[in-house]
Amino acid sequence: MSVVSPVSTSRHLVRRGGEANFAVPPAFVDRSQGFRRWAVVGEDTPAVHTGFALCTLDAGGWIGKHVHSYEEVVYLIDGEAELTTSEGTFRLRAGDYGVIPVGVPHSWRGLPGGARWAQMMAPQPRARFAGDTYFPDDSPAKNPPPLGEGRVRAAIPIDVRDPRTRSFGHIEASNMEVNRQTQDQLAVSASMRTALLVYSGITVKMMADGDLGAQLSTMFMVQYEPNGIAGPHDHPFEETYLIVDGSVDATFDGERYRMEAGDIAFAGVGCVHSFSNPASTPVRWLETQAPQPPPRHSYRFARDWDYLKSRISQKAP
Repeated sequence: MSVVSPVSTSRHLVRRGGEANFAVPPAFVDRSQGFRRWAVVGEDTPAVHTGFALCTLDAGGWIGKHVHSYEEVVYLIDGEAELTTSEGTFRLRAGDYGVIPVGVPHSWRGLPGGARWAQMMAPQPRARFAGDTYFPDDSPAKNPPPLGEGRVRAAIPIDVRDPRTRSFGHIEASNMEVNRQTQDQLAVSASMRTALLVYSGITVKMMADGDLGAQLSTMFMVQYEPNGIAGPHDHPFEETYLIVDGSVDATFDGERYRMEAGDIAFAGVGCVHSFSNPASTPVRWLETQAPQPPPRHSYRFARDWDYLKSRISQKAP
């Protein structure tokens, strides 16, 4: 009788910021100007639920009106841009984020200085279906009128207390500081859904979830204080991490990495991973999940099951 040896499967991906390779997505070659994307997580990676990319739009650039068969969540890393959806035209700046539901027509315009944003897509776009992107107008998109010309309504800046921007939010580095969660700070928050989760030197602030309208994914900001640690664990969903500031020691599938600002990592279902902050300053990263976590058992910490094993061995004769 032959014995099958265990197979070690890598369920993760790490990409350095210096590896960035921006290009015009095939579907947008004739329907955009000054738009480029670095597709980091997709069909050619271990992911099956997640599409994750970084996008850039030049000043004065544009992306024609289109729809997706996936949910899209965006986070403005720097710069400014106008995003038009069926709910209106919104002016996004660094720190703004929002949810674009499945099938909602939308278009982009680059403002002076251009813009760069993170793009989370779930379910994962499929190349064999032209990236699951469709254009309501069959003719090639035309450059929209210059700013100030032919405008029906002014772009609305993101204001979490304004119900017109209910699909959007804003986050600053200061929002992650525990000692700044005072009443005057909370007054600019849409609701208690933005309250901090704090544990073991780790701070988490939810951004996009069911309350904001997301159904297929989540997006949130994570901060580790010096010596902050999360022990080995895995999930019944996929996660992607974009390091925003600082550095972190990360382990995926038993492989160790020092990740810096601009680096991106992905952990699939069953990928045991852990994090620790080796520096004397905080580290922050943007994190996404797909599908959305279940109500219970979204974390499987190795230490909990090691504890059970020790209890069982103590009772053994």
